[in-house]
Formats: sequence, structure tokens, C-alpha cells
Amino acid sequence: MTPAARRLVFLVGAAGLAVFYLFGLSGLPGFGRYPGPYGFIVNRVTVAQTNATGVVSAVNFEYRGFDTVGEEFILFAAAAGMAVVLRHLRGEHEGAPLEEAADRDLPPTSDAVRMVALLFTGPIVLIGWWLASHAQASPSGGFQGGVVIATGFVLLYLSGEFQVFRRLTPADVTAAVEAVGAGGFVGTGLAAVAMSLPYLTNFLPLGTVPGAVSSSGTIALVSFFVGLEVTAAFILVIGELLRQTLLLRGGKS
Repeated sequence: MTPAARRLVFLVGAAGLAVFYLFGLSGLPGFGRYPGPYGFIVNRVTVAQTNATGVVSAVNFEYRGFDTVGEEFILFAAAAGMAVVLRHLRGEHEGAPLEEAADRDLPPTSDAVRMVALLFTGPIVLIGWWLASHAQASPSGGFQGGVVIATGFVLLYLSGEFQVFRRLTPADVTAAVEAVGAGGFVGTGLAAVAMSLPYLTNFLPLGTVPGAVSSSGTIALVSFFVGLEVTAAFILVIGELLRQTLLLRGGKS
């Protein structure tokens, strides 16, 4: 197919997609005119039932927790698939560091970029941890917190410290953490089943103060496991992609 033909196919597809989305948006209610009723019901009952003031997290990890398990395992499968596709192939080996890789002329990381990246690494990891551990009290959760924590590790690479990134995120440990996060979410639900309760029923003490860190029972626990899985999944994917830049094809070194 010629470049012109590919461009035409893309434009036709993009136009069709735009029409589809505009058609869907045309039926939405105006801003501030939520028709209900489910949002009103959830807002009314969530705090009394779970002691969680983060209503979205209560929906994600309790009221529709089974759906969230599926969403988490989409990311789990994507990270596992990435690791399989980018595994070391026969005839490849790790060569020189990225800055010295063959046929690459990369400028060194500037001092300004290095300083800013390293300066923000710690605070970003701390913010991500706070988001992952306060899903029951604020508009946060394991998904958001996991992405933010992974971003903190990526800043190490952006600062030019790829070897530090590799040492802090060994592939075997990262994969194990991802498995613990995904398995912990599923295991929490199975623990409820073992008690003759519906899957992912909130069986832990809810605490006495709504919105406290110790409140909400399994909601906080599941959010923690999700944070582990999301953090490890993104680090695994990014790490595998970065490691590929160090691979030199046999006979081409």
C-alpha cells in the first residue's frame, strides 16, 4: 500500500471515529444536570455503610469491585505480555550503557534536567503513596497512586541515572510485587467467600471515624494492593522498554 493510500485509509477511519464520538456526546446531559438516580443513591448510603468518604473508591472497590478486578487484570496481562514480547531473544545480549550504545549519538543529560528530576523523585513517590493509601478518605486510589509512584522511578531514568533505575527495579522483584498486588486483590475477595459471604464483601472492621485512614475495612486494603500492582506493572513495562535500548543484535555490535 502506498503512503497516499495509507493516509486516505487513516483519514476515513479518523473521520468515522470523530462522527461516532460526536454522536455519542450529543446525547449527554448538560454540565451540572446529572439525571441520576444511582449517583444520588450512592452518595446517600456510602458513608453510613462503609465509613469511606471517598465515594468513588467505595464504588470501585466494593459496590462494583468485581468489575475492578477485571480492569486490574487488563493491566496485569498487558505488563506480562510486554515482558514476554520483549524478553531477550536468542542472539541478543546486553551491550554498552545507553549513553555509549552503538550507532547512537545521545547528548548527556543536562545538569538542570538532572537536578529537577532528582529533586522531584522523592516528593512524587511520597504523593503516590499517599494517594494509594487514602482512597477511603479522598478522591484518590491505588490506580492513581500507582501511576504516580512509577513516575517517581521514571524520573531517575530521566535524570540520566539508568543504572540506578535498574538496581532499584530488578525485573524479578518487580514481577513478584505485581503478582502480590494482583493476587492480594483477588485473595481479599476469596477470603470473603471462605466466610460464606459474597465475593469482595467488606468483612473487615470499618472503624469509628468516617474518612479516617483506619476506616472503610477492605476498601483501604484493596486500594493498597491495587497500588502495588499498578506501580509494578508500569515499572515493569517501562523497564523492559528501556532495557531493549541496551540490546545489541549478534553480529552488529
